[in-house]
Amino acid sequence: MKPEDPVLAAWRQTLARLADAPAIFDAQGKVLGRFEEVEEWSREYENGALRDLRAGVILAVQIGNHARWPALLLACLRRGIVVLPLERTMSEQERATALQTCRATALIRAIESGIERLADQEMPEWDERPPVLLKLTSGTTAAPRAIRFRSAQLLADAVQICDTMGLTETDLNFAVIPLSHSYGFSNLITPLLVRGVRMAISTDRMPRAVLDDLARTEATVFPGMPLFFQAFSEMSDPPALPKLRLCLSAGAPLSRRVAENFRAKFGLPIHSFYGASECGGICYEQVASAEPEGFVGQPLRGVELEPLDPSSASTQVRVRSAAVGDGYFPEPEPEKLGNGHFLPDDLVTISDQGVRIVGRISDVINVAGKKVNPAEVEAHLLSHEGVRQAVVFGRASTLRNQEVVACVVAAAETDEAALLEYCRTRLSGWQVPKRIFLLESLPANERGKISRRELAEHFAA
Repeated sequence: MKPEDPVLAAWRQTLARLADAPAIFDAQGKVLGRFEEVEEWSREYENGALRDLRAGVILAVQIGNHARWPALLLACLRRGIVVLPLERTMSEQERATALQTCRATALIRAIESGIERLADQEMPEWDERPPVLLKLTSGTTAAPRAIRFRSAQLLADAVQICDTMGLTETDLNFAVIPLSHSYGFSNLITPLLVRGVRMAISTDRMPRAVLDDLARTEATVFPGMPLFFQAFSEMSDPPALPKLRLCLSAGAPLSRRVAENFRAKFGLPIHSFYGASECGGICYEQVASAEPEGFVGQPLRGVELEPLDPSSASTQVRVRSAAVGDGYFPEPEPEKLGNGHFLPDDLVTISDQGVRIVGRISDVINVAGKKVNPAEVEAHLLSHEGVRQAVVFGRASTLRNQEVVACVVAAAETDEAALLEYCRTRLSGWQVPKRIFLLESLPANERGKISRRELAEHFAA
């Protein structure tokens, strides 16, 4: 007999325990569905909209933060359909490329509209370990590819996150980060299914609305991004958040200044959370502290980090855990991902206190033979009283191979000359930016990530 799917087995236990309890709320605190209703919805999809899809085909899901997401996932697990989550903000061209690359057979863009059948694609010939989920990623290039996950890996990630962070069925997660992204999927959807962690769904991403809804729903856990915490800290007359006990920040580096300002205003620490699409959660800052920029705490329970170069001040680490994906699709890269290990491009330092991210291999700038780590220059710029955000990158130079350039968001009275002088006082000559561009805002995607690559292309001249 075929063993029961691990997520479905965990869901069966959750359902037995919490059947008539509220599971999903809207941003006003209204119950959208109880656990038993999530089960009913999943059975409707299994025997209705998904009935004509064969096991092994790929269904792209682009429904945003919809209350039916968990039910749709359950139905696909039961039918053996591979789920490909897509972000709602993707352009039509990006979606078309992703669908073709991943050989999707069907697409759902609105729950009410049902399944759209796509042009016939040859169904992948999965090996003896067929996936249940494909996470889309661009890696270090702009070309999309996916990561293969089995149900056991999704379960392992959810358990590691819940056990490390102390998430239980008494908590209420506030879901404003995209459910389609690894961060939202692992911190919101699977904890609801395997541990009964309820969630309140928000579709309004305006910071004031998010903060008001956080208070209204009495959420206890807020998985957020730095841009939200910065905006909250700058608001006048914010509502009280007496029920909120845990604030998580991921998706982009969290400035210590932002963390300090937020704590001063709301009396709550922000806990940094570090993960990757390829392996889920990696590190968590259990005790929010005054560690330097880039500090992300200790490995999650069940996660092991192996430094590639223990003798170096900064090194890559190999991540090992039961949550690591099986490999990239359609083209595998086994030396980077597979067989229970993943090798991120991040450069880190490891101390008794934990892990600090200090840069990425692909971001290192070559200035006349000297290596400049953008993270070090960014940390220095962020220490300036007037700077709110900073991104540093390299651009071509005829004399020095590359030159250092920065884009910053700063107070109105801050100018480029003052910032350059500030850099010269503490940085080595080759680390000092050639130019600092002052911007009103830095373009970020819906996950709060700022593309260093796009800024470098824009300011290449």
